[in-house]
Amino acid sequence: MADETEIRQQMIDAFEGADYPISSPMDLVPALPNGPGTKFESGDFSMTAMELNTKIPGGDFPYESAEAFVDDIMENLKDEDYL
Repeated sequence: MADETEIRQQMIDAFEGADYPISSPMDLVPALPNGPGTKFESGDFSMTAMELNTKIPGGDFPYESAEAFVDDIMENLKDEDYL
C-alpha cells in the first residue's frame, strides 16, 4: 500500500525548484532531478513525472506553488484510482 504522505513529499521535493508561477507541465521539467523520468514511489505505487502527465487530467494552470500543484496531482491520483 502506498504512503500518500511520502509520495506527496517526494513530489514537493522534486517540483519545488521550478520557477513559479508555472503555466504548463513543461515549466517543471528543468526542476526535476531526472527530468521526465523522475520517479515517485511508495509501496505498490510507482510513476514517473512523464506518466503523471499522461495518466491524470491536465491540471488547473497556472500554479503559484509546488504545494498547490502537488495537492491537485494527489487529488487526481485518488480520483483516477491510482492511490
